[in-house]
Amino acid sequence: MQIQKAKDRFLSRKFGVFNHYIAASFFGLEPQYGEIWNSHIEKIDIKRLAETISQTGAGYYIITVMQRGRYMLAPNSAYDAIAGTMPGEACPKRDIIPELAEELGKYDIDLFLYFTGDGPFKDEEIGPKFGLTHHANDVITDSYVQKWVSVLEEYSVRYADKVKGWWIDGCYRRLGFTDEQLELFVKAAKKGNPEALVSMNSGLNDILVKQHPSEDFTAGEYEDFVYIPDRRFFDGAQAHILAPLGVSPEPEHPGLAWRSKGVKYDAEYMTDYIRRCNDVGCVVSVDIFIDENCNFDSEQIELLSKVRENLG
Repeated sequence: MQIQKAKDRFLSRKFGVFNHYIAASFFGLEPQYGEIWNSHIEKIDIKRLAETISQTGAGYYIITVMQRGRYMLAPNSAYDAIAGTMPGEACPKRDIIPELAEELGKYDIDLFLYFTGDGPFKDEEIGPKFGLTHHANDVITDSYVQKWVSVLEEYSVRYADKVKGWWIDGCYRRLGFTDEQLELFVKAAKKGNPEALVSMNSGLNDILVKQHPSEDFTAGEYEDFVYIPDRRFFDGAQAHILAPLGVSPEPEHPGLAWRSKGVKYDAEYMTDYIRRCNDVGCVVSVDIFIDENCNFDSEQIELLSKVRENLG
């Protein structure tokens, strides 16, 4: 019943903002950028970040903890122990996540975190230490899952109910993930907050689907804001869609629009789209641009501000 209340709360938020804040996007994958990454995390103005998100009218905010490479958004002793890194090398010393949850809370905005199932597989040094180095060649092992889940569990326990949900990417069935292995991710994500909502992304689909038996909401990854589901629940999972607002730098490849500037639709279109999704019981997450200094695209912020006004 408590999870149902959490789903109801999620739906009441109408739409949220998603940010790919990833070191590799700014500096590349090389290990020598650890000091730069740590320095950037130290300088982030969390109050300004939260205030900007509040301008969009978002009811929740999703930010990446990591993706594919070695660098994490926050400290993690389990990660450092396995990777053989010191604080500040791969995991920054400053923990901005509790700060972010507190500042967002002042605007009644919930915090969700993005994590992955496939870990730092692109890092040639750290990937092998966890046990996953390349999507094409490796098969998921229980040893890898246990190591990587310990990183997620540390975050989950530390943040407790400050984090309302987890969008876990890279849970691709083609890697050989079993339901039992993915269930360990769900349990870890909920260990700190049993009412946290969890989604497991296994890739793009033509329609919304529940990709794991324990999912609380659909991953709903799309490349555009076109598809509208016909119902609220998919085998019990709350309907949710995530797509980028920005314009792909390569029009023939719309999948490159993540964390891109510009707007592919106007405020009227986005208002109508979000309203129609909400009317059938679907929540919408809008991916927008962010740079290493947490600056946003003013055109996107202005558009979402208009959407907020239109939705009322």
